[in-house]
This record gives sequence, structure tokens and C-alpha cells, in this order.
Amino acid sequence: MYKLPRGMHDFSSENINKRNYIINIIKKNFEYFGFEPIETPAIENLSTLTKKYGEEGEKLIFKILNSGDFIKDNKSLFKENNYKNIISTISNKGLRYDLTIPFVRYVVMHKHKIIFPFKRYQIQPVWRADKPQKGRFREFYQCDADVIGSKYLWQEIELIQLYDEIFTQLNIPILILINHKEIITGLLEICNIDNNYWNNILIALDKWYKIGLEGVKKELLQKGIPNNIIKYIEPFFLFKGTFKEKIEFFSKKLNSSNKVTNGIKDIKFVYNKLQEIGLNNTLELQLNLVRGLNYYTGIVFEVMPKNKNYSIGGGGRYDNLTHIFGLKNISGVGISFGLDRICILMQELKLFKNIIKYYPKILFINFGNSEAIYAYKLIKILRSKNISAELYPKPIKIIKQLKYANKKSIPFIISIGKKEIERNKISIKNMILGKENEYDNIETLIANIN
Repeated sequence: MYKLPRGMHDFSSENINKRNYIINIIKKNFEYFGFEPIETPAIENLSTLTKKYGEEGEKLIFKILNSGDFIKDNKSLFKENNYKNIISTISNKGLRYDLTIPFVRYVVMHKHKIIFPFKRYQIQPVWRADKPQKGRFREFYQCDADVIGSKYLWQEIELIQLYDEIFTQLNIPILILINHKEIITGLLEICNIDNNYWNNILIALDKWYKIGLEGVKKELLQKGIPNNIIKYIEPFFLFKGTFKEKIEFFSKKLNSSNKVTNGIKDIKFVYNKLQEIGLNNTLELQLNLVRGLNYYTGIVFEVMPKNKNYSIGGGGRYDNLTHIFGLKNISGVGISFGLDRICILMQELKLFKNIIKYYPKILFINFGNSEAIYAYKLIKILRSKNISAELYPKPIKIIKQLKYANKKSIPFIISIGKKEIERNKISIKNMILGKENEYDNIETLIANIN
């Protein structure tokens, strides 16, 4: 019996129609906001992908074996039990982990052809060797919009508006969570926490919504963070209040850190401008939002459906990625939409019930070869007028052809037999209303169908 690898999935026509509905709304808004499409290959060199995502992310990159029998030709490596040497010998490529790193690589390679700031969008699959579970797959689509070549916070404001507009059009009420990496790192500095521990703390905090506060505290203790430090920083993550109250609280308690001051200044600018512009959804400051990927340096975002405890989008500012690839002083910021999770959520909320299904609109009954030729002349006219039409492929019993139409939810049936051809009439039945009409020409039929 055939099975798919875990974390992979097939998509039916119905699934694809639903996904395309979401993609079309996302793509339309990407372009309205001035983003241009690019695509990058599924496979990248490991030198491009590695040392960008942090220790946790590094483990999830799908590595591809080199062509040829490298294992047979390098048996001695296995005797040495040197993991890194084995990997570099048998694999130098991998499936892309996200769309951001390939995008930055693209920018560096094509920098002389690009007009900065460069606004691009990508809608492509990515792969992660993660543990499959509900809403978490090993192959999934990301829909990314990034701006590279501008440090101004108006880009963050623009991206938050993009989130707000798209989820409003999808009828999904959301919380747009926002934080700043420097507020977190400034807090860790104030606590005199050795910066060797910072990454472990950020990784633990990033799991807040998965394992909860107690789970985070347990993980921090396991990573060697003293209990007194955990108790000191805990109130900052548990503080409840309005956006302004949180800003005032952090400003007052953490004013000895320049990093915190800079982070709060950025957050206040973005918040105040968006208050003037207006949002349909709620913007919320969350100190425990850190975004696990190592490359974020400034404001970070997370989008959560209201009354749900998982992410359907995220992103942030990254200042140093192009520097890693040899292009200095080029900042970027971007956001991503998790297509698969959005689709699952919309099914749960029954938001697809009013979406048009893209099935053929008209089925021609097949009475035989001569009638089929006559039907195809009409089908060509219908298709030229943007009306979907098809001929049943075999002249079988009419009842079986009608059953096919019912199963496919085809609303109109056209029956043109020898009598109709002789009389130059077109007989069409509305399968929804159960009514049948006859027309003298195709133009009248088209006018009535439309």
C-alpha cells in the first residue's frame, strides 16, 4: 500500500480552489502595496542556508545527497565518526528552509540590476525536517513580502497595514503582536546575564505559546539560568495593560539600557503613526515575542487569530543578512503568511462556504460523433466569451451523463441531438432550478446565462 512521507500531503481540486482563493487575495494586495514577484529555486547550496537560522533551525534543514555513490567512495569517514566531515562530503545542497535567506542571496547576486529599496514578494513551498502535527508540515507554502535597502520605520508601518488589509479581506479577526529585539536583549543586559546564555533564553521564550510560562521557566532552568534571574525578568513578561501602559512600564523600569530606550522609541513611532492611520485589527505589544530565527535585529511581528494560540504569520527587521553574503549596510524587513495554517483555520471557521467553485459551468450531452462536432463549434464560442464548457467524452446513456453533471455540481446542461440541429435550436437545462429553455442562437443563450 502506497503512503506519503510524514508531513507531506496531496491536494484535491477543492483544496486547490480554496488555497487559490487565499493566494489571489494575498497576491493582489502584495501588488497593490507595490511588491514585485520573484522566484528562487527549491534547492540551495548548504553554504547559503547554514549558520543563518540558529542551532534549532539548523537541525531542520533537509540535506540532499550528492550525485554519485559518495558513501561507498568515502567509507573511511564513517570509521572516524566525524559528523561534520561526513555531511560536507556526501551533501553540499539542501531544500530551502524559508524564503528570506534565498531572497537575500538573490539580492546580493543581482544587486547591479536592482533598484533599491527593492520590494519583492514570493509565494513558494519551503521544507523543514520538523515533527509533523496539526498545522505543522514538512512541506508547506509561505507567502512573503520583503523590503530591502531601507532602514526607515515606515516600512514596518506599511507591512502591518498589509497584514491588516489581507486578513480583513479574508474575514479572519487577528491580533498583530509586535516587539523589538533590543528591548529583550537590553533586559538581559540589565540582569547581567552572560551573553552566552542569550540565545538559549530567546529560544525558550520563543516557545511561550507552545509550552506556556511554566514550560519556559523549566527550560530556562535546564539551560543553566539561575532561578533568581528568572524571578526578576518574569514580571516583565507577565505585565498586563494597554499598549501605552506597557510602553510606560518598560520605559520606567528599564531606562538604564540604551538598547531598551532605542527599541521603545521605534515601537512608539510605529504605534503612534498607526493610531493616526487606523487599523481594522488590534495591535498588541508582547515582550515574550522574540521570533526564534537568529537573523532578526529590530521590530518583530507575529499574527495570531483571535481566541487561538498559534501563529498564522510573522516576520521582522534584519540588518545584517546581506553583510553575511558580502554586501554591507543594506537593511531589510519582511513578513510571511502561513498559507496552510490560514487554509485550515478558514475551514474551521467555515469561511469558504460562499466562495465560488471553479467547476465547468456547462456540460454538453454527447449523442454521437456528428452531434459532438456541432457541439464543439458552440463550445468554442462559449469559451471565447469566458464561459467554461465541456463535452461529455462518451455517447453513453443520458442518465449517466446527468449523474456526472450532478456529482461535479455543473449547473447547466445543453442537449443538442439531431432534432435540435435540424430545427437550429439550443436546448439548455438549469440543474439548480430544474427549468429548461430553448434558444434560437448562442448569443441569446450567453446573454441569459450571464
